[in-house]
Amino acid sequence: MSIDQADRFARFLALHHGDRPLVLPNAWDHASAAALAAAGFAAVGTTSLGVAAAAGKPDAAGGTREETLALARRLGGLPVPFTVDIEGGFGDSPEEVAAFAAEVASAGAAGVNIEDGRPDGTLSGLDGRCAAIAAIKAAVPGLFVNARTDTVWLNAGGLSETVARVRAFADAGADGVFVPGVAEEPDIRVIVEAVALPLNVLFLPGRHTVAGLAALGVRRISTGSLLFRAALGAAVAAARAVAEGGDTPGGLPSYGEVQALASAPAD
Repeated sequence: MSIDQADRFARFLALHHGDRPLVLPNAWDHASAAALAAAGFAAVGTTSLGVAAAAGKPDAAGGTREETLALARRLGGLPVPFTVDIEGGFGDSPEEVAAFAAEVASAGAAGVNIEDGRPDGTLSGLDGRCAAIAAIKAAVPGLFVNARTDTVWLNAGGLSETVARVRAFADAGADGVFVPGVAEEPDIRVIVEAVALPLNVLFLPGRHTVAGLAALGVRRISTGSLLFRAALGAAVAAARAVAEGGDTPGGLPSYGEVQALASAPAD
């Protein structure tokens, strides 16, 4: 492991333990990640939906292993730490999952996000998920493992199952836990108090504010697929404005500014 990578590991970990929560925007290609870094965000994540949709594939089906790894390699020169959504780990065994995480780390990633939801809409076995987390940490100790449970998304087991899973993930060696879909303040408080790890919450427009989540003890706030979906919507709206004679959006990056993203300086 290079000194640069060790520094990225340390920087990314520290961002979860600062005075304010880490607001983590999620990118789907090099341009979106570089633009977010240039805008001043301290770190960038990837969105599995964006990566899959850009490749013409469904999300969370385990079919974007190569696309995910290729993106990690393209992001290796970013001037900020980045973390990669590896869905369920792209492997049938803990060893295969750990080997893939190690490849992502070698590409320059400071962290990975690994989930327990399965393509059929059920939760993976808890023992298997914990074994995968432990295997990743054994293979790449400095890599920040954000262990995600989809109990809320899948309406599987309620708050008690959520707490049981995040505690088990913590015991397995995870560095943070992620519960996408959780919205109610009392539920968030229970999860924060249940585990001594940074809690990641998916930002829900109209339900959350950064200040409100910070007050509840949330340490990481990610955007998930929101930015990708916003970009698709904005692109279609601009095309319609051209076709129908409407007003096209202002304040867009110039051609030169986008070109410059391809040669953004690394650390």
